[in-house]
Amino acid sequence: MEKKLGKVLVVDDEQDIVQIIKYNLEANGYEVQTAFNGVDALETAAKFKPGLILLDIMMPHKDGIQTCIELRSKPEFDETIVIFLTALADEASEIRGLEAGADDYISKPIKPKLLMSRVHSAFRRISKGDSTVLMFKDLEINREKFMVIFKGDEVKLPRKEFELFALLASKPGRVFLRNEILNTVWGNEVIVGDRTIDVHVRKIRQKLNVDYIQTIKGVGYKFEA
Repeated sequence: MEKKLGKVLVVDDEQDIVQIIKYNLEANGYEVQTAFNGVDALETAAKFKPGLILLDIMMPHKDGIQTCIELRSKPEFDETIVIFLTALADEASEIRGLEAGADDYISKPIKPKLLMSRVHSAFRRISKGDSTVLMFKDLEINREKFMVIFKGDEVKLPRKEFELFALLASKPGRVFLRNEILNTVWGNEVIVGDRTIDVHVRKIRQKLNVDYIQTIKGVGYKFEA
C-alpha cells in the first residue's frame, strides 16, 4: 500500500471548492477528509487527527475563527498546522485569523499548484520541528550548542538573539505572534516590550546580512529560508 504524505482536513461550506482541493491533495499523495462547517470540523478533527487543517472563515453554525480558537484550546491539536483559506483578503481579517491561532493565512482564489506548494512546505516544517539541528541551504542552527553557521562561518549571536532566531526557524513559514515570542524567549525574567523584539530582529538581520526573518505588520514575525 502506498504510504500517504500526511493527513489533511479541508473545511469549507462551498462543496465545489472542497472537492477541487480534495482532488489535488489526494493526487499529491495526501489522505484527506472534509467538513462543511465548524461544528463538523471539530468532530472530524477529533477522530481523523489531521496534521494540517485548511479552514475557511465564513461558514454556517460555527465560523472558522471560533473553530480555530476551539482547536487551539485542545492539547491534542497543539502541533496541528491550521491554515486559513478564505475570500477575506483584508489585513484586519488576517490579523484576527493569526491571533486566533492559525499558522498561515491564504486568500482565495489561489492556484492549485501554489496551494500544494504551501501544503508541502507546512508538512516539511512539521518533520523539522523537533530537530536539535535545523538545516537550511546556507544556514545551520544548532539549538543544543547555541551555534549558528552561515555559509561555513560561525555567526556569534547573544543568547536572546539566538533563542529568538531558533524559535522562528523551528517552524519555517509559521507566523509567531509578538506576545508568543515575548513569553517564549523572555518569559517572566524581565519586563520587556515590543521594541525589544524589533531591536533583536534588526541585529540578527545585520549580522547575517540575509533577511530570513519577515515582519508581518501588526502581528509578529516568521522565518523563510
